Amino acid sequence: MQVLYLNPDRGIPVLGDKGASVHVREFITALAAQGHKVALACATAGAGNAPPPARLIELAPEAGDAALAAEQVAQDLPVEALDDRITRRELARLRYDRDFAARVTAGLAPHAFQPEVVYERHALFHCAGADLARSLGVPRLLEVNAPLIAEQAQFRGLALRSRAEAAEQASFRGADVIVTVSEEVADYVASTGIPRAKILTLPNGVDTARFHPDADGARIRRELPLGTAPVLGFIGSFKPWHGVGFLIEAFAGIAQRRPDARLLMIGEGPELDSARARIAALGLAERAIFTGRVPHADIPAYLAAMDLSAAPYLPQPDFYFSPLKVVESLAAGTPVIASRIGQLEQLVDDGTTGVLFTPGDSAEFTRKAGDLLADRARCRAMGAQARARAVRDFSWDHTVRLAMETAQRAIARRRAA
Repeated sequence: MQVLYLNPDRGIPVLGDKGASVHVREFITALAAQGHKVALACATAGAGNAPPPARLIELAPEAGDAALAAEQVAQDLPVEALDDRITRRELARLRYDRDFAARVTAGLAPHAFQPEVVYERHALFHCAGADLARSLGVPRLLEVNAPLIAEQAQFRGLALRSRAEAAEQASFRGADVIVTVSEEVADYVASTGIPRAKILTLPNGVDTARFHPDADGARIRRELPLGTAPVLGFIGSFKPWHGVGFLIEAFAGIAQRRPDARLLMIGEGPELDSARARIAALGLAERAIFTGRVPHADIPAYLAAMDLSAAPYLPQPDFYFSPLKVVESLAAGTPVIASRIGQLEQLVDDGTTGVLFTPGDSAEFTRKAGDLLADRARCRAMGAQARARAVRDFSWDHTVRLAMETAQRAIARRRAA
């Protein structure tokens, strides 16, 4: 099948390290491994990792005040709207969406690529993929990873909410199938009036060929150095909801029980500096290692260097995430200690592939993590179970196969109509 993959979100560089970037690359890689031909049209190619096996068409957003002014007029907004930083950002997204379908069509022309299905990653203020699929006469699967409007309003600011909602409705209603990464996201999509029969839930996956227990964790232990110490690890983008501060406070308690324990913190983000400062203030600087950015291709070895990885998400209503780092840890044979919240309760088998704790309960986390770090044989046994579960249920091959079977049924329905 020839699949046109659309990623119109400029905040998701295809070759970057963030979870969304990894998702795009690995989904496409699994498509190609199953024999599908893929063309990827994106706003930002980025850098840092090898490109996925697809015809990569980068359609960079138009820059400059003239384009924003033209969109301000088209949206019938006062000229003063251009003075607001958030409004300018949203006008740029609306402008990009306005020309997106035509630019994708032009970008495909030199490749003689004839899409049989459009697979699109949902983006805020974007709905042109629906128009593009209609013009091509092919079904469109829309992948929704989060309630983007609520997320944007809470964490980054949202000025043109009514326009965001209109674009979202057009995008949702212009999809043959909506693929959601968790039941919580499915509930959100259904709350907008989309029939449940149109929604398919597929959790994030993992490349089980690259994430495996035989990665060279010994090399990472030598280089950092970690020696033979029991290691609690974290991988993430240091966002407020990731629970980095909570993890550090809990590790202080673990360090009292296990002076030889080490904390390995991988990644970068808005809370990295405060995390470093708190570690220093607690007198734990010699027991914690911050690596900064690590290329995604190297993450399996870092997971192999851990005895236990942490997903300490803080208490929050409507937790909708499907964390890549959790299934990657499981595939690498590293057990996970995770908050008992949302999809994490389905990903981690409590007591078998890891342990769950009450979100925000530092005493429970400290006790359970400390017990596991003191019993490394149990950690290894859990890791073996984690690997088996990931291979069986969480591989990208499994996820993509289900998505493409759904696409084939959508194609068949169109042909029969």
